[in-house]
Order: sequence, then C-alpha cells, then structure tokens
Amino acid sequence: MLIRELTAEHIYLACGYTDMRKSIDKGLAGLTKEEREEQRLRLEKEKIEAYFAWLQDIELKVLPKSKLGKAVQYSLSHKEALQAFLKSGNAALSNNICERAIRNFTIGRKNWLFSDSPKGAKASAAVYSIIETANANGLNPFQYLKYLFEHLTNADIQRHPEHLDDVLPWNETIQQNCK
Repeated sequence: MLIRELTAEHIYLACGYTDMRKSIDKGLAGLTKEEREEQRLRLEKEKIEAYFAWLQDIELKVLPKSKLGKAVQYSLSHKEALQAFLKSGNAALSNNICERAIRNFTIGRKNWLFSDSPKGAKASAAVYSIIETANANGLNPFQYLKYLFEHLTNADIQRHPEHLDDVLPWNETIQQNCK
C-alpha cells in the first residue's frame, strides 16, 4: 500500500526525532568539543540510525513525487551530511547561527552601492565573512582586520600556504592580540 500523503503518525515520528536530537544536544552545551562528540555518539548515534531505518522502511511505501516522498529521498540521499554532527563536537544541529550572522548583511545589501559589480559583491562577501568569523571566535573585528592588514601585506601565501594557519582566528597569537 502506497502512502499518498503525510499522516499524523509520520509527522509525529519525524518531529520526534528532530526534537529528541535538539533536546539531547541542549544538555551538551557546556561540554568541550571532545566531550560533546563522545556524548553525541553515545546518546544520539543509535537514535539517528533508527531514524534512517524508519526512512528506509517507508521509502518504498510513499509516492516518490509527493512531499513526503521528496522529504524521505532528500534525507536518505544526504544521510552522511545529516550525520556529520556526530563526528564533530563543534558542528551545530542547525544553521540558525549562520542565518542570524548574515541577517544584517542581507538586509543592508540594497544600500551597498559599491557592490554594483560582481567583483564588488565578492569583495564585500569576503570582508563580511572575515568579520563574522572574527565575531564567532570572540575577536574584536576591527583589531582582527588591523592585524591581518599588518601581517599579510608582505606574506607570500601562494608559495607558503601554511602561513595562513598563523592568521586564522582560532590561532593562539590571534586570540591574544585581537580580543
């Protein structure tokens, strides 16, 4: 028997898996990256495997072009990416942090007349990305940009790309100089 549309049971199961993951992860907020990684594997891996087993079980029972069928196919075809948070304690369960970070950027984009060319837009995106990465790593963006301009001016990154590690926002020296 083919399932033609979402039922309350499907919604309950899918939302239950999502809510459970968020609830578990909320309890891991104060842990280090390594501890969070370990706890995610211990607490969530089995549940995630059960979720994907459930998806595989209903995959052949749903119409592939229905909304449920498309959602099931999407999840199954992105299984590895959807489980990436298990392998990294730093990975977030959602992209809400990123969306909040770029909100001002997207709201202000119409006011930025210098971005009337692809090169201007690319430059704007690069600078904004650097600023938001600095913010995400607890740095003062002005101090970080100043540090970059002072230290990258004569750097030969093309021949020595390993020198980039010295100016990344999580570098110890950067953390000390740009707070």
